[in-house]
Amino acid sequence: MQAFLSRSGAWLKGPASSRLLVVASFVLPVLLWALVSYVPFLWHPKVLVEEVGGVDYFQVGMRVDRAEFDDQVKEMREAGEALPAGRPANPIYLPAPHEVASALYTAFTTAPEQRGAPWLHESLWHSIQIIFWGFVLSSALGVPLGILAGTYAGFSRLTEPFIEFFRYLPAPAFGALAVAVLGIYDGPKIAIIFIGTFFQQVLIIANTTRKLDRTLIEAARTLGTRGSRLITRVVLPGILPDLYRDQRILLGWAWTYLLVAELIGTSSGITFFITQQARYQHFDNVYAAIIIIGVIGLGSDLLLAALGRKLFPWDQAQKRG
Repeated sequence: MQAFLSRSGAWLKGPASSRLLVVASFVLPVLLWALVSYVPFLWHPKVLVEEVGGVDYFQVGMRVDRAEFDDQVKEMREAGEALPAGRPANPIYLPAPHEVASALYTAFTTAPEQRGAPWLHESLWHSIQIIFWGFVLSSALGVPLGILAGTYAGFSRLTEPFIEFFRYLPAPAFGALAVAVLGIYDGPKIAIIFIGTFFQQVLIIANTTRKLDRTLIEAARTLGTRGSRLITRVVLPGILPDLYRDQRILLGWAWTYLLVAELIGTSSGITFFITQQARYQHFDNVYAAIIIIGVIGLGSDLLLAALGRKLFPWDQAQKRG
């Protein structure tokens, strides 16, 4: 038995099994989704009307509750009218996988139904720009402040108490103020991304900086290294792999603020696309847009992870991805 468990453990740690588990982590949710969509007895609380029969308010393609449909069949049978016909269906907000797959294709090839509405790729590009500028501005201020707070105890005591307080304030709460100051277009959206990541960024990078071996800093000071040279020649090179990894994580946080940010002022970007499609009950397009956000986020993180392995080949954490 112990030999079997040992062999099983070795297999689970192998590269082939690791890739298999990664694939399974995506396949299993899709498989569950397909089962719920295509196997009638698993859920399907609705009936998709295919023939209205004698029911005056039924329409072909209409979804009604199963109990309501059965009641109407019973009433039509007792009245001697034509019976309605239908097939089991899920609610409209849960399209089948093939419907979403079709929407993924048509969203890029078919013009929007609403005149003047942006195409999906235009909405995506607009959202990516919001993420980019919000995160770049956040990093331009947050990284230096975090390094200084992690290096100098006095600077840490001066800045971190307020930042600790401010990071608990929800970024969307500043939406109205951001609109008043920056207008109704992209300015307040970028500001929400900035607020949502800046304060967390300072604290995380300060903590990363403190993990640097203090003997390195003390040795540099003994040799006369001070001020900016201490930061650029000792601290920054020492924390660079961990700093890079922190930025990857924080970029993911920026994506989580995107949908809220784009609702402030004039709706725009991928959020506008999702809300418009939901308004017209095109939930296959809604799912398609959500999947694309996930694909872009995961794809960019994988690219950054691969770049990190090239930039920092000596760092074991980067090799683990």
